[in-house]
Amino acid sequence: MQTADRTSKYIEAVRAHMHEVGHATNVDLLAVLRQHYPELSATTVHRITTRLLSRNELQMAPTGKENIMRFDVNLEPHDHFMCKRCGMLKDAHLDDSVRLLVEKAIGDDCSISGSLTVSGVCKQCKKEGV
Repeated sequence: MQTADRTSKYIEAVRAHMHEVGHATNVDLLAVLRQHYPELSATTVHRITTRLLSRNELQMAPTGKENIMRFDVNLEPHDHFMCKRCGMLKDAHLDDSVRLLVEKAIGDDCSISGSLTVSGVCKQCKKEGV
């Protein structure tokens, strides 16, 4: 008999926040969740994200500017846009024609597998002149 996966108010809070924001680091999650759960530890958040990864409820996202692990709640195959100034990460769906152009530019009959991350400057950073 298989036992049900353990859950807690912290796991539910991580799930809810991830569905709200889409992408987050453990540091992001801890900062937000401590507003409601001041006793929450960094170790607990790490264990929760590790558990949600193993349950395929989260996947790894491209790391940000600080090269810190970041999680993605969108489990469907997709690409990303990442702001090179603030590190904002946004889901994107690049057309197959874009992939073909990139493969052609790479040459040597190489083919792309997996997602692509395109970097640039987001609207907010442009507006702020960062």
